[in-house]
Amino acid sequence: MNRRHFIVSGSALAATLLAPALKAQPATPAGAVSLVVGFPAGGGTDVLARLLGQKFNDMWGVPVVVENKAGAAGVIAARHTAKQKNDGTALLVAHVNSHGIGPGLRSDLGYTVEKDFTPIGLIGKTPTILVGGPDQPAKTLKDLVELCKAQPGKVVFGSAGTGSAQHLALEIFKAEAGIDVLHVPYSGSAPLMTDVIGGHVQYAFEGMTTAKPLIEAGKLTALAQTLQNRSKSLPDVPTVAEQGYPGFEASIWFALVGPGGMQKEMVERMNADLNTALATPELIARLEQAGAEDGGGSAERLAQFMLSEQTKFATVIKNAGISVQG
Repeated sequence: MNRRHFIVSGSALAATLLAPALKAQPATPAGAVSLVVGFPAGGGTDVLARLLGQKFNDMWGVPVVVENKAGAAGVIAARHTAKQKNDGTALLVAHVNSHGIGPGLRSDLGYTVEKDFTPIGLIGKTPTILVGGPDQPAKTLKDLVELCKAQPGKVVFGSAGTGSAQHLALEIFKAEAGIDVLHVPYSGSAPLMTDVIGGHVQYAFEGMTTAKPLIEAGKLTALAQTLQNRSKSLPDVPTVAEQGYPGFEASIWFALVGPGGMQKEMVERMNADLNTALATPELIARLEQAGAEDGGGSAERLAQFMLSEQTKFATVIKNAGISVQG
């Protein structure tokens, strides 16, 4: 064997021996992980992210730190995360606003969901709840539709803001029911609920976290909820689908994603760990408190779900002529 052949053979042997070692390396982040949340500290999404972060910290053996980048209904956080390294050290708790509604709503989004993000797994879906003040005449969905058809453009519906998940739930329902109402956007859920309770606004679609305590206190009347099946948190409130609108769904959902192009093995590991975390007592209790259900499953399931949500909302937004900037 000549010297050159020996060097080549030796290099090939070394590569052969090294390949299993490289493949065996754990598919986890090499350093501290930033878990980005698009809402302020202390809110429901933030609390959920911190619980997940604790689980991932233990599973991956690296610090997982929640980073709050609030603004533009989660879009600012998404823009930030899309620009980070795709080595697992930056992850995002994506939201229906940033990854479902935003692509069809905003011309200034600054990212493409399919190209700039890697789906990891669905965390959970919560229904929006159709509520009215206690003194409003319509107490059922059927009665409300009849009222709106008798008074086209006069029944007042509020929302947490133009283009919000709550607003889009209203627009989907308007199209399904064939009704015309007066939409009044607010700067958030708190002032909206105050005016619904006070009778200044008649009805609204609102998130579970905000609506449930007010329903239980008798301050709001719940007419319907918007998942396919009744939430365990409000089992006595019928769905829109079971009240004559089969297939109707307008959820507020959360998912774990990373920057685009993440390593397949790392995605598989993170997906498995997310599913494990979602099955722990702490996460189950937190998700039940928020009314969140139907989380987990594969990364492919999340990718398909996000695409279907974008398609649905883009159609509603176009038909309703909705647009926002900033």
